[in-house]
Amino acid sequence: MGKPKNGFENIIKEVLEKGAAETAQEWVEAIRKDYGRAPLIFERMSERPEVLISHLLYKNSVLKTGTLDPKIVELISLAVSAALRCNHCTDYHVQAALRKGANPDEILEAIMIAGLTSQSTVLADAYRTYSDTIEECISCGMKIPDNAHKD
Repeated sequence: MGKPKNGFENIIKEVLEKGAAETAQEWVEAIRKDYGRAPLIFERMSERPEVLISHLLYKNSVLKTGTLDPKIVELISLAVSAALRCNHCTDYHVQAALRKGANPDEILEAIMIAGLTSQSTVLADAYRTYSDTIEECISCGMKIPDNAHKD
């Protein structure tokens, strides 16, 4: 399912002409060819072709109309997968990044940035909650007694 020559209208036309089931199978095969394998979520989604097609239409409307180099897209996808702690996604995007021209140093840097950002998010959220809670419990609204504060 490459970038259409005359817009996404051609993709819609293809789906209408071939039907959802055949289109979904062809798209999964194209993904296998391009990336070396298809993610499990695409395999499962293909059991309900309308779900796979709608997902891939959205995915491709974002990625195929964008200006980022495919290698950068894979490094970003890898970092997000790592930050979300999706091991299967991380594995897939490491392999995809390699296929798109990333080298091991770039992949490790993306992983380190994901870790750094994830850690910062945890700390920022926890410190903000602590600061708010030290005065008043966010969950129940109870005021924290003055004698609970250490000076």
